[in-house]
Amino acid sequence: MLWPALAGLPVLIILLGLGTWQAQRLSWKTDLLARIAAAEAAPPAPFSDPPAPYAKLEALGRFDHGREALLGVEIRANRMGARLIVPFLRDGGPPILVDRGWVPLDGLAGLPRPEGPQRITGYIRFGEPAGRFAAQDDVAGRRFYHFDPVAIGAALGVPGMARYGLVLLGPPGSLPEPSQTLPRPRNNHLGYAITWYGLALSLIGIFVAFAWRNRKKA
Repeated sequence: MLWPALAGLPVLIILLGLGTWQAQRLSWKTDLLARIAAAEAAPPAPFSDPPAPYAKLEALGRFDHGREALLGVEIRANRMGARLIVPFLRDGGPPILVDRGWVPLDGLAGLPRPEGPQRITGYIRFGEPAGRFAAQDDVAGRRFYHFDPVAIGAALGVPGMARYGLVLLGPPGSLPEPSQTLPRPRNNHLGYAITWYGLALSLIGIFVAFAWRNRKKA
């Protein structure tokens, strides 16, 4: 039984290690989700550079509606739409690309476009470089299909755009329709931990059955 035990022991250690790692990740993710829920219920924090992820932040500035654009494609209630993105100019920092929310493509003319100094609330969305199979941006038509604030800012004629954007938070029922909640990462670690620990238990069971059979033969 020595050689089967020596062969199975490293595998058992690896499985137990993976299960423990996922259990630790579960604890970390649960704490993170609790902090996100607390931030969502609390008043917005002042905007800072660099901004905090998974936080509700408040920024001061003014919209540059003359350079607004559309991001992606999204259908809601059988209406074709997209995200309305607008440069937000600040006195104390670089311009931010603001996602004001979902808008229908057939209703852009009647949208409210607040002028003058604005106090807005939202959460940070970091830039995403275009993948190999990403749709081609229509720079002339101001239609973009991946969120790269620096590249979009350059295409819109706004130099020095921050590498992150701000997604507005607000109640439903208005256009543009903003996001209503902070983003939350997935928490599948409990299932992963159960899987790894289950495999470790199965390995022990197989070894015990193997040892029992060999003992009976002896």
